[in-house]
Amino acid sequence: MMIAPTLVTDRLVLRHPEKDDAEASFALWSDPATVRFIGGKPSDRQDAWLRFLRYPGLWSYLGYGYWVATRRSDGAFVGEIGFGEFGRGLAADFSDRPEAGWVIRPDMAGQGFATEGVRAILSWVDSERPEYADTVCMIEVGNTASERVAEKVGYRPYGQTIYQGSEVALYRRMRG
Repeated sequence: MMIAPTLVTDRLVLRHPEKDDAEASFALWSDPATVRFIGGKPSDRQDAWLRFLRYPGLWSYLGYGYWVATRRSDGAFVGEIGFGEFGRGLAADFSDRPEAGWVIRPDMAGQGFATEGVRAILSWVDSERPEYADTVCMIEVGNTASERVAEKVGYRPYGQTIYQGSEVALYRRMRG
């Protein structure tokens, strides 16, 4: 089974999810501030656990997936950053390539952790998965913080759609 390689940035360590991270992941996904622009409904313990279980499966089946992001200085859980393929049923120009995603603890938001982490995973996919000339992401319209992160790291909007009752913008980033 493939596991996530460890990526180290100035302030973060991105590593393979471990069972001991599940409680921090639950705290993240059960916080209403976290999910405000990600479906709007806090996760109960079971939903958070099932999401967390997906992460190793992504690596095993796709050769890419999600990392747990921790603060390099003290090991504190910062969030989850990575790529997925979630079978969303959107157009082929979205669904057949790695979809980037990031979620940062609300008390650590606004400190540049998302941008730093997403840059690291994009560098990884560019060097380790050359078969993907581009990656995509989906951001709920109005989530200006994530829109700024996406644009800082090179994503550009190319369309909008309704996904699970919310208006979302589709973004693409070409390698290069």
